[in-house]
Amino acid sequence: MFNYKNVYIDDWYSIIGPKEKSDGNLKKYNLGLNDYYFNEKTFEKAEVKMQKFVLNHLKSSDIDVICASDLMDQMIVSNLMAEEENIPFLGVYNACASFAAGLISIANMIQAKEIKNGIYITSSHNLAAEKQFRFPVEYGAVKPVRSTFTATGAIGVKVTNKEGKIKVISATLGKVKDSFVKDAFNMGGVMAISAVDTFKEHLKRSHKSETDYDLILTGDLGACGSKIFKKVLEKEGYNLKNYMDAGENFYKTIDCSGASGPAALPLFLFDNVIYNKKYKKILLLATGSLHSPLLVNQKMSIPSVTHAVEIEVER
Repeated sequence: MFNYKNVYIDDWYSIIGPKEKSDGNLKKYNLGLNDYYFNEKTFEKAEVKMQKFVLNHLKSSDIDVICASDLMDQMIVSNLMAEEENIPFLGVYNACASFAAGLISIANMIQAKEIKNGIYITSSHNLAAEKQFRFPVEYGAVKPVRSTFTATGAIGVKVTNKEGKIKVISATLGKVKDSFVKDAFNMGGVMAISAVDTFKEHLKRSHKSETDYDLILTGDLGACGSKIFKKVLEKEGYNLKNYMDAGENFYKTIDCSGASGPAALPLFLFDNVIYNKKYKKILLLATGSLHSPLLVNQKMSIPSVTHAVEIEVER
């Protein structure tokens, strides 16, 4: 577990896709796209442009490091975003748990007094991710209700040692857990086991109770995964009245379990939750399904990881 004294988030910028703009519960985004191409020739180039757009709105002369994540093979989106920036770069891949992993990485650099300011950026693009992990949408493949919908969007945060709007209090790195689930559509079922484990571990190490938080926010368990998460913990006596899943509440209406992708948790956090005055002390549980087409095609069970980050919003 990591405890932080002077680590803050003092700025952020977000871009959301067409569906997220028309049917999302996101209130304060900076830019909403009208089409999935963002005036580029491919979906992948559109995602690179989204990350570059976010970086340009946060970048300043005092940035010591850029940390970024995406879902594409070898994180090509993040790599292309950072090229020619002449700023040290760290790519982090923990699937949909990447936001917490990247934030923890920068926070630890600041805590060690090796840097003063860093930027973390993450993104996902529904049509690019579908093509890589499942089928191109032109195939018209039918998805089960237990599946999730990869959100289209990009978001960046500036992390600093100067007092800002959000204080990063502590963090717990999760352990990789075997879900014993082989169904790549059922990502909520895959990730629930690691979410439960990291949640309990963070409370144990921080000597806190779940009631110490105004909100416990998981990343993208969706309706299916969050039911498992709640059922397991409530059976063990935990009080989850202040619990919410970002993916489950991301869209106003959707015919599946909810939103997913590394951008889902931070988009919902910074474009919705932060502006609700009743949430001051928040525990984030960023959930990640660590699958790949190779693993799924070889019919192996899918591992998962969840990282916890505790933040406090200045009200």
